[in-house]
Amino acid sequence: MSRGAVAAVDLGATSGRVIIGRVGDGRIHLSHVARFANQPVRTVNGLHWDLLGLYRGAVDGLRGAVREDPELASIGVDSWAVDYALLRRGRMLGTPFHYRDARTAAGVEAVHASVPFAELYRRNGLQFLPFNTIYQLAAEHDGVDLVSLADTMLLVPDLLGYFLTGETVAERTNASTTGLLDVHTRQWDAGLLDVLHLPPGLLPPLVDPGERIGATLPYVVDEIGARRPIDVVAVGSHDTSSAVVAVPMDPTSAAYISCGTWSLVGVEIGHPVTTDAARDAGFTNEGGVDGRIRFLHNVMGLWLLSESVRHWERDGESIDIPALVAQASAVSTPVSVFDVDDARFLPPGDMPARIAAWCAEHSASVPRSRAEFARSIIESLAQAFADAVRAAADLSGVPVRAVHIVGGGAQNSLLCQRTADRSGLPVVAGPVEATAIGNILVQARAAGFAEGSLESLRAIVRTATSPRHYSPHP
Repeated sequence: MSRGAVAAVDLGATSGRVIIGRVGDGRIHLSHVARFANQPVRTVNGLHWDLLGLYRGAVDGLRGAVREDPELASIGVDSWAVDYALLRRGRMLGTPFHYRDARTAAGVEAVHASVPFAELYRRNGLQFLPFNTIYQLAAEHDGVDLVSLADTMLLVPDLLGYFLTGETVAERTNASTTGLLDVHTRQWDAGLLDVLHLPPGLLPPLVDPGERIGATLPYVVDEIGARRPIDVVAVGSHDTSSAVVAVPMDPTSAAYISCGTWSLVGVEIGHPVTTDAARDAGFTNEGGVDGRIRFLHNVMGLWLLSESVRHWERDGESIDIPALVAQASAVSTPVSVFDVDDARFLPPGDMPARIAAWCAEHSASVPRSRAEFARSIIESLAQAFADAVRAAADLSGVPVRAVHIVGGGAQNSLLCQRTADRSGLPVVAGPVEATAIGNILVQARAAGFAEGSLESLRAIVRTATSPRHYSPHP
């Protein structure tokens, strides 16, 4: 087994990064090369992603990666799920919408009129979320039916892969979030496409994590200053899929929480669970690396805290989130626990006012200070995590004895401790960079720098990281 380096392009809801991973001899080392902002843009027709700006940030970051290590073996791209670009003859038909845009209500109604949700769940295994790709495609696009004009739909990581290589593919773990993939066969659901009157050629060929997509095009080679074309390799391009690769867990007895803007709470299993009970509990069956199933529930996540801070900072004041969490830790009076999955918390806006309104409507005490708002958010998330872990165990049959928290939330010691307390289970926090690590390890295995099953890759993570442990308090 040789040693070598690969580059991960990791796009998150607020920023993107380019990270070099050096892998070999059962070890991994990360080198952060670039970070660039991801700021959605609101225009007259809605909320959009600045995909070209993100691509420019990725190219600039890859130039820095090549400068640091000219012998990069490959590049892998991951991002959030569900959002897409429509293309015709290789050109984008408009700027991709943001999943928090409010346009999808009509799409939900149209889809469910053709395919009742109970049947849809049996076919695609997805928790109802109004922004799933299937609903976005059915939504009206400013009175213009862009879907019928398009000949290709590419999810965000696949779009960047197309810009880099000229190849149009759909990576399977991310495709599983669209609602258009058969959860049992893991192929595009041709019957569903027909019922929804979607063009049969709209969806590109599927590829699995570890497959080579193609080599960087000549203009990309020139832009990033490479000596030669560099392979672009499919990874678990849904960022949660990559993050779960890097959870140092025993999947037969543990649950995971990939905690960031969204928090994905669940277990890893071999076969989908599409029972009525799973549907009613809001659980989703998404594809994982090596054919695993990520059986999980989407929880609103740290968006609640970051959007509250963004509102408080509107008048120019700067708020340090770690300091705010420390103040929340010092709150000694009880705070209200609210339903973090209430639909009112999904769009951008005045989050503290919405939390206060929920509390008032439910005869709960309204937080009086920023520290109390932060503590209420953290307590509410911890309770949602605990509830989702118990439901995941009950519905899947996995006897959960520990909870692993990875991603940015692993740095929030109050959230980790309260999750342990409310679940009654030990919490293992870390790694923070789980998504990038999972992206890198899948590339490294494809290049021969690592080998074996997911368990072998997770053994590398255990060796390379030092997670924090939280025991439940009474």
